[in-house]
Amino acid sequence: MTVSLEGKVALVAGATRGAGRGIAVELGAAGATVYVTGRTTRERRSEMNRPETIEETAELVTAAGGRGIAVAVDHLDRDQVQGLVKRIDAEQGGLDVLVNDIWGGELLFSWSDRLWEHSLDDGLRVLRLAVDTHIVTSHYALPLLIRKPGGLVVEVTDGTAEYNAANYRVSFFYDLAKTSVLRMAFAQAKELAPHGATAVSLTPGWLRSEIMLEHFGVTEETWRDALAGQPHFAISETPAFVGRAVAALAADPEVSRWNGQSLSSGGLAQVYGFTDVDGSRPDAWRYLVEVQDADRPADVTGYR
Repeated sequence: MTVSLEGKVALVAGATRGAGRGIAVELGAAGATVYVTGRTTRERRSEMNRPETIEETAELVTAAGGRGIAVAVDHLDRDQVQGLVKRIDAEQGGLDVLVNDIWGGELLFSWSDRLWEHSLDDGLRVLRLAVDTHIVTSHYALPLLIRKPGGLVVEVTDGTAEYNAANYRVSFFYDLAKTSVLRMAFAQAKELAPHGATAVSLTPGWLRSEIMLEHFGVTEETWRDALAGQPHFAISETPAFVGRAVAALAADPEVSRWNGQSLSSGGLAQVYGFTDVDGSRPDAWRYLVEVQDADRPADVTGYR
């Protein structure tokens, strides 16, 4: 599948690594100018204390065929976000795509503590990082996005609305954070529609992010070695897959048909025809319900 975003301007907020990096690079591969933001630069790391930087992401965007512009931004800082949007306006005169992918809560939420056991400071920080950052960014960026019809807002989360409505996601604060992002996309869709703009929520499947690969002690080249310990990891996907989903949405002249909807990378691949880097189309959320949650043996036949 070939899409063209030549002349389009995108802001991927939270593009240091993972889905954000994958989205930024694929927008660049389609020819877009992409502003990539985050808190980790070559000079300074965030509390995540990881090696990936926004400069690396911008270079990958440019190498893919677009124009990557790295801007260090803490999306909880209103002045920094406002300054970012003013810079985009001054340099580009508009904004076509806003991707809210800010997260940074991996080290803060518990997989087992209940609400009354969980660190309250950590839990509230998760909500600040996962919810407030998106609100602050949209508040300042949307006036630029609606300057002309056709703008797109993508709220990146974990889980579809259907899945999250029926399933408790990990723990209280994680569940609340990821479900809140779904509702934010729905609400923005209602407010943007009269201006000819579209807002959706989008979830990748089981993402082979830098952190996930490190967790399993594998690389992108050796990821299948992790199947010995976690067979269901066979349904996993690269960050490029969700990136291609965003690029397909951004290039769709009829993208408004999705306004307010909860979408997944696997579901959109069936509509737009894009694939992951290995040529497959992993449909993780259907697999999760029909195979993993149903306690069936791992078998991705018919799911990728």
